[in-house]
Parts: sequence; structure tokens; C-alpha cells
Amino acid sequence: MLARIHRSMKEKDEGFTLIELLVVMIIIGILAAIAVPVFLSQRKKAQDSAVKSDVSALGKEMSAYFVDGTTAPTIQVTSGRYQIGTSAGYTDVGKQSSGVLTVGTYGTISTAPSANTTPLTNTGWTSSAWCVALYNDGGSQKVYKYSAQNGLESGNCTSAIAP
Repeated sequence: MLARIHRSMKEKDEGFTLIELLVVMIIIGILAAIAVPVFLSQRKKAQDSAVKSDVSALGKEMSAYFVDGTTAPTIQVTSGRYQIGTSAGYTDVGKQSSGVLTVGTYGTISTAPSANTTPLTNTGWTSSAWCVALYNDGGSQKVYKYSAQNGLESGNCTSAIAP
């Protein structure tokens, strides 16, 4: 009888030691230290993708507009949606992504815009020389452009006529 009680007392003393628990905590800390920076860079990539998507849509619509029309269009943001056209009428291009701002003109940006500029100007633009630029402060690459000559690129338009 005493042997059975002694054996059951030894079996109840099994458990994790303090060292084992500390090792597990250290491993979890190392994994978290690796995962957090990766997650933060993914957010910036998502912001960059939003700008690329918006500027590509606007650039492709600009190209299509010059196929159908002869006058340079303007781009405006109304109720969170991009619209392209002239005073004769505007066509809806799509929803403006969160955090994406339009650059004040098709050609230049001297400082980061603080709010959407509506409408964008179109001075000096022809079907073969135009450039559209959008800005997002949350991304790693702040400004993307889409031009008639080069398509989608990072950076801003260098002038109103030549990208």
C-alpha cells in the first residue's frame, strides 16, 4: 500500500521546469521579432499597389480618351470616384483608393499635396505627350506616374508635356 502511494506521489510531480518555460518564451519572442517587420513592410507594399492600380486605371483611360476624342481631358475626383472628360461630360473611371491623393497638375509636384485637387489641369497636353501622377504618403514609393511614352513608372512627371 505504501509503495502505491509513493508511486502516485512521484507521478504527480511531473510538469514543466522554469527553464523550459523560459526557453519557450524566448522562442516566441524571436518569432514575433521576425514577423512584425515583415508585416509592416507588407502594409507599405499594399499602399504602393493601391497607387499603382489607380494611376494605371487613369492612364489607360487617358489613352482611350485620346483615341476617341481630340481635346485634352481633365481628371476630377467626385464623391471618392475618379472621373475623366471635358465640360461636355465626364466618364466614371473607378473608386479612389484609401490614402491616394491626386497630384495638383499632370506635370509637377513641388511638395506633398495635403488634399485632393479637383479638377487636375490639362495645359499643353497632346495625345502623344501626357503624364498622370498620384501620391500616397503611406507607401514606400510615394509617387507613381503613368505616361504616354513610358507607361507605369515610379516617381513624378518631370514637366507638363514630357514625363
